[in-house]
Amino acid sequence: MATKLSPKEYVKRGDRLTGGHRLCAGCGASIVARNVLKGAKDHPVVVGAATGCLEVSTSLYPYTAWEDAYIHTAFENVAATVSGVEAAYQSLKKQGKIDKPFKFVAFGGDGGTYDIGIQSLSGALERGHDFVYVCYDNGAYMNTGFQRSGATPLGAWTTTTPTGKVQPGKPQQRKNLTQIAAAHNVPYVAQASIHDFRDLISKAEVAFDTEGPAVLVVLSTCPRGWRCDVAQSVNMARMMVQSCYWPLYEVIDGKYVINYDPKKRKIPVADWMKLQGRFSHLFKPESQHLVQELQDYVDREWERLKALASLPNPGATTE
Repeated sequence: MATKLSPKEYVKRGDRLTGGHRLCAGCGASIVARNVLKGAKDHPVVVGAATGCLEVSTSLYPYTAWEDAYIHTAFENVAATVSGVEAAYQSLKKQGKIDKPFKFVAFGGDGGTYDIGIQSLSGALERGHDFVYVCYDNGAYMNTGFQRSGATPLGAWTTTTPTGKVQPGKPQQRKNLTQIAAAHNVPYVAQASIHDFRDLISKAEVAFDTEGPAVLVVLSTCPRGWRCDVAQSVNMARMMVQSCYWPLYEVIDGKYVINYDPKKRKIPVADWMKLQGRFSHLFKPESQHLVQELQDYVDREWERLKALASLPNPGATTE
């Protein structure tokens, strides 16, 4: 289970993603990358990034915001690329040509992970490569113009699920990528959020220390695509966690552990939906049933997760 250190200890580790990149104000992707890399401690890291917001904004030739070795891949194959590099590293170690303890991490957005990259990720997990896969989940293909992805919530406006008389936003619920990854029986899978950096870094540390594949699925806000206040980016993630839409938990060798139980602070999903323009149409009388449908879905999934984790869990923080 992830153990949190003091904020000062994490600050001492420095940043391996520099400032000066071109990500939007309020974007969660840089928060994800910066804090995940702190989890690698002082190990040298090989970073792979699928085409997407994080890639196009941090590695515009001839510049780079990455302090570590970095590989840009196509949208769909970052897991295959990084697993190939890891396999080459293992071969060089066996040949005695390298003895430095490298770590390997692949970053992909939800479009490049839930959808067109899921075959690459599934294959790498099944083969058992020793690497960390990180999905920064902002709930749509934000880099290419706000198209829906498998991570887009029910009812959300995107450019490919427009709102109107025929259809009030996306008609399907989102996939549960965390449990899809856990179904591969890998040693470590965790769900985290940008608002709790200590939880995120500690989970990244466990992931890097795990022998074999590890997966982190991190809630990453996108003010432009979500149509919300830039200044509320981190708080938006906090509210989504407090509503149990995005539970914080780990799956350690198949055992589910919930890290945060809102209890008294649990809020309805409508509280954060009202602050995001992509849901504004749902608060018209003819579409409000979808808000309740999403609430019912979140409540069912939360109860199912608690059953999997056999709460009460003494390791969970409560508020």
